[in-house]
Amino acid sequence: MEQISTIQVTGTGSFLPDSVLTNQDLEKMVDTSDEWIITRTGISERRIAKNGLTTSDMAAMAAQKALEKAGRKPEEIDVIIVATVTSDYMFPSTACLVQKKIGAVNAAAFDLSAACSGFLYALISGFAYINSGCYKNVLIIGAESLSKITDWTDRSTCVLFGDGAGAVVLEQNNISNATKVLYKCLGADGSGSYMLEVPAGGTAKPASAETVNNREHYIKMKGNELYKWAVNKMKDLVEESIVKSGISCEDIKYIIPHQVNIRIIEGALKRLNIPIEKVIINLDRYGNTSSASIPIALDELNRNGNLKKGDIIVLVAFGSGLTWAACTLKW
Repeated sequence: MEQISTIQVTGTGSFLPDSVLTNQDLEKMVDTSDEWIITRTGISERRIAKNGLTTSDMAAMAAQKALEKAGRKPEEIDVIIVATVTSDYMFPSTACLVQKKIGAVNAAAFDLSAACSGFLYALISGFAYINSGCYKNVLIIGAESLSKITDWTDRSTCVLFGDGAGAVVLEQNNISNATKVLYKCLGADGSGSYMLEVPAGGTAKPASAETVNNREHYIKMKGNELYKWAVNKMKDLVEESIVKSGISCEDIKYIIPHQVNIRIIEGALKRLNIPIEKVIINLDRYGNTSSASIPIALDELNRNGNLKKGDIIVLVAFGSGLTWAACTLKW
């Protein structure tokens, strides 16, 4: 088992747009049905950022809620890390826009791109900053406006994605009842990058009339290949988290996975022989919000009063890159 580090998660926050897109709405847009979507994904509705609502807007509102919960002023934050693949601009970073919007005038700020694993990549980076003594108060945000890069004519992908943001405040804390990081890991396999991508808009294929006409600025996915990989990866991540944390399945209070697809989650749980009652699922209401999904679920759990001191939670994520991450916390 790794050496246990002690870091207090003092605040959580989340933000979801008011606009709801239901499966019945999608039936009017593409050749699909409510039954087909629910059977294959578990999603009933998702939130959509409209009327000029940006990724940085949602990130800032989630951050403000997390700061309020933590009892911290924005100027007390030392660094802001925003995990996103849907930044407001190529540059400046979304984190710098958030810094301005919340008034965190003393914070360094940068974005991190690891797709659906982004929040855990950022969270584990935050742990490292605090453990190194570099910073004391760190704001971690996962925020996505996936509706802006979704092809609403592609029925295989448009049913999956939604928008939202979640945030946590981390603080240096050595008291005995602080949050303990029992295990953490990051991983990647670039050979699988073709499975989930936005082909155009970067330096490999700059925007042009041709890329726009070919709809190459939207999410493209190899669904069958990604499904098989994700089921195995979630299973492996949970197993590894249990073994290397020195805990048993019975010790786990909650598993919070990236909210990708109910069939992937159920497939992994069946192989693990873990009851679904231990798993926090909100994808039926929000769809796949990529890097925002875990912090949104964590905040809901925390604010509903269902997360108690001493509870052991396992966070797992996997996504484009290919990337993956896991973290076991004793709350």
